Amino acid sequence: MSTIADRLQEIQGRLAAAAQRSGRAAEDVALLAVSKTFSPELIREAAQAGQRLFGESRVQECLEKIPALSPQLRWHFIGHLQSNKVRKVLPLCEAFHSVDSAALALDLERVAAEEGHRPVVYLQVNVAGDARKFGFSGESLRREIGPLLALRRVEVAGLMTIPPLAADPEASRRHFAALRELRDRLQEETGTRLPGLSMGMSSDFAVAIEEGATVVRVGSVLFGGR
Repeated sequence: MSTIADRLQEIQGRLAAAAQRSGRAAEDVALLAVSKTFSPELIREAAQAGQRLFGESRVQECLEKIPALSPQLRWHFIGHLQSNKVRKVLPLCEAFHSVDSAALALDLERVAAEEGHRPVVYLQVNVAGDARKFGFSGESLRREIGPLLALRRVEVAGLMTIPPLAADPEASRRHFAALRELRDRLQEETGTRLPGLSMGMSSDFAVAIEEGATVVRVGSVLFGGR
């Protein structure tokens, strides 16, 4: 049976190959290990193999796990975040990948100002128009992007999306391309760089990298099935 270290090495190889196909270096793509539901022991094993960046999607798990693990690890919040939980998780995570409304961005801005934090955020876009998913539509984000970029404490790093589940990774390609094209359009319209594209998970991260992902979120392919 392969170990987490073996799996991490394999994932890093696939990441590097996909980055090369997109004309970039492996260092241009961050590997975010999604540790939700996995134990601190497995996270420590991944850390011992060299992984430093982890993602959680539940506030309660953040509150329990992060203080118990090495302060050298870095944490991103990747789940749907309710406004009343912002104050609890903001001190623990450096970035938030699922800012799906202007209201949530404003809550992050307010609490960050009160408590002295400077979070990085990715604006979640529902590129597929999936009624089961959170996020801005492309058009609503174009209307609302100006005030979001003007926030003083919150740094908008870029965009994030989760395409519909599909058996074939190639089915996600058009959604990843759509997010990249929206990002490019927003950059042109606002004159502001939005370098980050958080997209791609265990089943389709190589395709996402080929379409420009700068952060990929992998869980089961690294830690095993939940």
